[in-house]
Amino acid sequence: MALEHIGLLLNMSGHIQDNMFEHMIQAMIYPGSALPHPPITKMNKPHYADIARDLTQGIASGRFPVGSYLPTELELRDQYKTSRHTIRAALHELQQLGIVSRRKNAGTRVESAQPRNDFRPSLASVEDLVQFGSKHQRVVQSTGEIAAAGPLAKRLRCEEGERWLRVSSLRVDGDGKRPPVGWTDVYIDPGYADIAESAREQPDTLISSLIEARYGRRVSEIQQDVHAVNVSAEMAAVLRVEPGSAALEIVRRYLDSAGVAFEVSVSLHPAERFSVSMRLKRSEDAG
Repeated sequence: MALEHIGLLLNMSGHIQDNMFEHMIQAMIYPGSALPHPPITKMNKPHYADIARDLTQGIASGRFPVGSYLPTELELRDQYKTSRHTIRAALHELQQLGIVSRRKNAGTRVESAQPRNDFRPSLASVEDLVQFGSKHQRVVQSTGEIAAAGPLAKRLRCEEGERWLRVSSLRVDGDGKRPPVGWTDVYIDPGYADIAESAREQPDTLISSLIEARYGRRVSEIQQDVHAVNVSAEMAAVLRVEPGSAALEIVRRYLDSAGVAFEVSVSLHPAERFSVSMRLKRSEDAG
C-alpha cells in the first residue's frame, strides 16, 4: 500500500509537527466573516480561542490601543478564570496574527489593531523562493567585495581568501510597517558587480533572477541548510528582537547546470516570523 504524504513543518519554536496531508503553505486567516460568538461569561471556562477573540475585539475597539501593553498572564488568568497555559495559548494566537509582540520581562505589546491576513513563508521550490522574493522586498543596507576566510569560507564552502561580492539586505513586507522578516547576506561572483545596483533598483526580484536575466546563468539546483541559532546583540537591534533569542539561519547555494555555485545566501530569520515546510513522498518503485 502506498505511503501517504507526510508533511513536516519545522517552526521557529523548535517543535517538529508530523501531520498527514500537511499543506505546503499554511494560511493564517482571520475569521472576520465568521458568525458572532456569544460573549465569554464566568459560568463557562473559556477556550483559548475564545480569549484570543475577546482580546482581539478589545484591541480593535481601542480598549487596548496600539503601543500599549496587555495585562500580565497572571492578571488575564484571574480575569478569565482559567489556567495560565490557556492564556499563553491565546496570546500565542494573537502573536501569530501579528497583533501583539511578546518579549521576556517586557510583557505583551499591542502592535496592530488588525490581524494580518496573509500566508506564513513556506519554501519548498525555486518557484516558492521567487514568490517569497516578490512579497518580502529587499532593502539593501550595504554592498562590497570581501575575501572569505575562517568560518565564512567554511560556510560558503570555498577556498580561504576567495573573493566575493556581498550584498547585505533586510527583508521586509511590502508595506514596510511590520518588523523585518530577516537579514540576508548574498555572496556572488565579483564579476557580477553591476548586479549590486540592480538589487537596489529591483527590490522584489531575487538576485539569482537578476543574474539569469543579465548573464543567462540559470539556477539548476539549490542546496539548502537550516540551522537553529541565537541572534547576536548587533543583529538583534537591526531585527528588533531580544539578543540571544531563537532564530533560523538558512544557507542556500545556487548551482548552475554544471553544478557550480555562483551565488550563496545566508539568511537569518527571527522566531515567529518564518517557517520552513516540506513534504516527503515515497517513490513509485519503493518497496
